[in-house]
Order: sequence, then structure tokens, then C-alpha cells
Amino acid sequence: MAIPFLAHIPFVEHLGFELTRFENGFADITYTPKPEHLNSFNVTHGGATMTLMDVTMAHAARSLQVEQGLVTIEMKTSFMQAALGTLTAKGRVLHRTATMAFTEATMFDDQGRTCAHASGTFKYIKKLPVDAKSTQDLNPAAS
Repeated sequence: MAIPFLAHIPFVEHLGFELTRFENGFADITYTPKPEHLNSFNVTHGGATMTLMDVTMAHAARSLQVEQGLVTIEMKTSFMQAALGTLTAKGRVLHRTATMAFTEATMFDDQGRTCAHASGTFKYIKKLPVDAKSTQDLNPAAS
């Protein structure tokens, strides 16, 4: 059963991600790639895979502090085999500080085979108020 995402993320909505676990430093997201999400080998594009892993790790971190937003600081992804069919990413927080979360995620195909693994570091930031402008300047010093 899908859990509503806490933030409106148009790209995530376009891809059709479904959040199925969001608690205590863990998050699971399922994704069924559409034909336009495939690469020239007719398997899930690496960019879609990395987006799934990024969003899964971010949600694992956010589950520990829902009143904050997150930005990705760094991410490493290893692709192990072609990703076909419905995919499930399972993420968890390995360690967290007051401002950072260190995470990992593994993505499985519908046969339960490991297709990719990622690690990522995320920084907690203030969320926009409900009535705020639709974008937030994350680098005000550069303005």
C-alpha cells in the first residue's frame, strides 16, 4: 500500500514512484519503468535507477526528522545487472548527525535479484513554509 510522499516532487510523480515504507530510518520505494524510461538496450536507464536510489535514501533519512527537508551531498552507485520489470529500492540510515545522514540503498528486480547498490550523504535543511514561494534558494551567497 502506497504512503503519500511528504513533498511535491514533480519528477518523482512523473516516474511513478510509490513509497511503501517510511519509518525509523528505513524507506522502500517501488517503481515500474515505462518505455520512455528505458535505455537503448531496452532496460531501465541508469539515470532513472539513480533517481530511485537517491529518493529512497533521502526518504530513509527524512523518516528520522520529518520536519526538515534534505539535499543530496554525494552519492555513489554500483550497477550490478540490468534492471527489468517492477523495481524495489530499500534504503536505510547507517549513521546520522545533527545535520547529516549517511545512507545506503539496494535495488531489486521483481525476481528479487540485486540490480544496484548506492550510498549517499544527505544534509538536513529547513523546509519551505506552506505559503512560501515554490522554490528555495539553496545558495544565497551566489545571488
